[in-house]
Amino acid sequence: MENNLKVEVVKWIDEYDSLTMIREKVFIEEQKVTSQLEWDGMDKEAIHFLAFKDEKAIGCARAFVIEYCMQLGRIAVLKEYRGEGIGSALIEKAMTTAKLNQLSAIYISAQCHAIDFYKKFGFEVTSDIYLDAEILHRDMTLNF
Repeated sequence: MENNLKVEVVKWIDEYDSLTMIREKVFIEEQKVTSQLEWDGMDKEAIHFLAFKDEKAIGCARAFVIEYCMQLGRIAVLKEYRGEGIGSALIEKAMTTAKLNQLSAIYISAQCHAIDFYKKFGFEVTSDIYLDAEILHRDMTLNF
């Protein structure tokens, strides 16, 4: 990982502006997810990952711990920074965090176009295709 790219675990209250800006641009503007679906009221309880390049917030993800699993979602990278390994850095930070917390698996609801990306990390498809926010998804799990 380049030294000008870092991923940190952050609190919603501390990084609200950066987290909302990234998700607004990616999910609401680009992918046309409704703001009612995006802002589900669950962010205060979530673990948030924020990727920075040259100190600028450019990607994020959020997670919940449910029993011994991490439910990972809202993985977003600003369009102009895609293809630079930011998504991979977010997934790797989530994997490290899950292992440090002795969790046994990570579960994601993956957009179908991203399935091959998640497979690179060992995620396996565990569901049929379904619609979520008018976007095709499949559930995937990574067991440790």
